[in-house]
Amino acid sequence: MATRRLLIALPGLLAVLAASACTSAPAATGVPARTIQHVPHTAKASSPQVRASSAPASVTLAFAGDVHFTARTARLLSDPATAFGPIATVLKLADFTALNLETSVTSRGTPQPKTYHFRTVPAAFTALRDAGVSLVTMANNHVLDYGQVGLADTVAAAKAADFPYVGIGKNAAAAWAPYVTTVKGRKIAVIGVSQVAELASSWVATDSRPGEANAIDLRQTLAAVRAAKRLAPTVIVFMHWGTEGESCPDPNQLSLARQLAAAGASIIIGAHAHMLQGSGWLGHTFVAYGMGNFLWWENSYSTATGVLELTLHPHAPLTARFIPAVVSGTGQPIVEHGATARQAVAHYESLRACAELTSRPT
Repeated sequence: MATRRLLIALPGLLAVLAASACTSAPAATGVPARTIQHVPHTAKASSPQVRASSAPASVTLAFAGDVHFTARTARLLSDPATAFGPIATVLKLADFTALNLETSVTSRGTPQPKTYHFRTVPAAFTALRDAGVSLVTMANNHVLDYGQVGLADTVAAAKAADFPYVGIGKNAAAAWAPYVTTVKGRKIAVIGVSQVAELASSWVATDSRPGEANAIDLRQTLAAVRAAKRLAPTVIVFMHWGTEGESCPDPNQLSLARQLAAAGASIIIGAHAHMLQGSGWLGHTFVAYGMGNFLWWENSYSTATGVLELTLHPHAPLTARFIPAVVSGTGQPIVEHGATARQAVAHYESLRACAELTSRPT
């Protein structure tokens, strides 16, 4: 199975792509793609379902929300293989699974001027892999909780664990670089971006500063989507956005989603609001505005959570299935069943209205 994390070479290319409406292959620009880091898709590479195939096949993607290992969830790392509990079975069923890792991975650094600070140990990556997670986005409002030192440790820990991530890097080009993988013959690119404004001006990656991909740099964000579309027909943008405690997307989310879709995003997944937010179609782009908390340290706004399964079909639009769960007293998500599950699914589907999405592509 071919898997790689790619970076378009030369600093000026993203600006070129942002100004161009051309949809030709990267070679047409005269600037070749350059591999900056080989990150094997180790989470599920041994599964026959993930191996590339010449025949068209359906591909199942799974997405979940915010995860960290603090307070009650930190204790779960005493046995990383069981940290996520029974819901790992659900995560492992998909061909590719992604979620938001909302923490720094460091024991050093200086706490930044903000209220909450999250950090964990490298065993977090073992727990994620053992739970069947394929990739994490780390473009969020906690990855630099302990400053540049904490960020450097986080990147080093992910690389040492050989665990795929998006959304952070040693400079802007690395932070916005897509992770590209081939799953059952289908090429997929994933980008991670934050839209959280808190400390964004000092956290955003630049040409000369490590940091996160943040939509405060809208030009770079949209150019990254266009560049990813040249590398893979399916482009997933994992966003960290929204207003905490709100189950409807805010105007900033609605506006950016339209721009991401226009730039070529096939799927947009969101987190940060600590609430489930609606999912559905924005034209031909599938959007899930908020996946809520998933493995979480306290009861924050809502314990409602779940796993969103999206199945990509060879010759038809994707289909979606929401598997409802609840954040338990241990911080682990527990799948719901029976009447409770049916009520949870109905509530989740009702959120589509204020998200201004449709049940079918338009």
